[in-house]
Amino acid sequence: MRVAHQLRPSSLEQLFLKQHAISVSRDSDSVKRPEQLSHGMRSQTADPKNSSSTVTEFILVGFEQSSPSTRALLFTLFLALYSLAMAMNGLIIFITWTDPRLNSPMYFFLGHLSFLDVCFITTTIPQMLVHLVTKNHTVSFVSCMTQMYLVFLVGVAECILLAFMAYDRYVAICHPLNYAQIMSQKVCVRLVCSSWIFGMVNGIFLEYISFRNPFCKDNHIENFFCEAPIVIALSCGDLKFTMKLIFVDAIVVLLSPMVLIITSYARILASILHRASSSSHRKTFSTCASHLTVVIFLYTSAMFSYMNPRSTHGPDKDKSFSLLYTIIMPMCSPVIYSFRNKEMKGAMGRALGRGSLA
Repeated sequence: MRVAHQLRPSSLEQLFLKQHAISVSRDSDSVKRPEQLSHGMRSQTADPKNSSSTVTEFILVGFEQSSPSTRALLFTLFLALYSLAMAMNGLIIFITWTDPRLNSPMYFFLGHLSFLDVCFITTTIPQMLVHLVTKNHTVSFVSCMTQMYLVFLVGVAECILLAFMAYDRYVAICHPLNYAQIMSQKVCVRLVCSSWIFGMVNGIFLEYISFRNPFCKDNHIENFFCEAPIVIALSCGDLKFTMKLIFVDAIVVLLSPMVLIITSYARILASILHRASSSSHRKTFSTCASHLTVVIFLYTSAMFSYMNPRSTHGPDKDKSFSLLYTIIMPMCSPVIYSFRNKEMKGAMGRALGRGSLA
């Protein structure tokens, strides 16, 4: 009994020491675990692939910071411009495809240019009008990709088509005797189809390089639609390499057609100066001035958006140039072509006269 009594205190002391050691180890583990967890969260947020999986939508800032009265005014203004552009381009499409007096390659190209303007303005402006009157400015990832592809397709096709229109004017003025043979209906259809095909292929390429990197930054787009340079700036990876690809593509898409346009009009100018009649000078300048006006406005805005360094950009500048080539140019193109062309004004008058009689 004495031996058992003497062993009990030692066994109790050993049990107490074991329990104390276990509690100390648990406390040390609990101290280490938050650090390990926080380190794991930091490494997870630093990994672009893990964080990019959470980017499922973008927020179009647009005119969100404007006052309600300003947004209401902008909604009324842009709705009026959009309606006018749709009506004018729709009228040009109708008269160039139905009026037999406009059965020439120039008006064939003009009708397709108006159709491209209708597609372009419909891709961007209705969404902006909805966001001006609602508080929800979010767009899904797929919707943003689709909008960017349509902008690429229509914009590139329009640049190529403008170059073909300049070539058409060159053939008509410098080679009038062979004009019908060179610019036959089959050739015109092939040129229009090639502009659409080039736009589709180039749109796929631009879409791939725009979304090949994961998105791990802010998802706010400082514009009223998904514009490629702004969306690319939100992605991770080698942004310089991506922007270089965009720049090289812009050189091919913008500068190559511009070289054709400049060459065509330089030869037109040389041919005009060799003619003695002043009336032919005025007629030729009147025909070409409308096309040159559209080319200058479209190419200036496109070059600023896709060939200018991003350091010179800003939300206000981006919105201004985006408005120029998304709504102002589609509205002004039919006005410029119709007011400087007697045949177009006559065809519009006949079409509107038939509509009023009906």
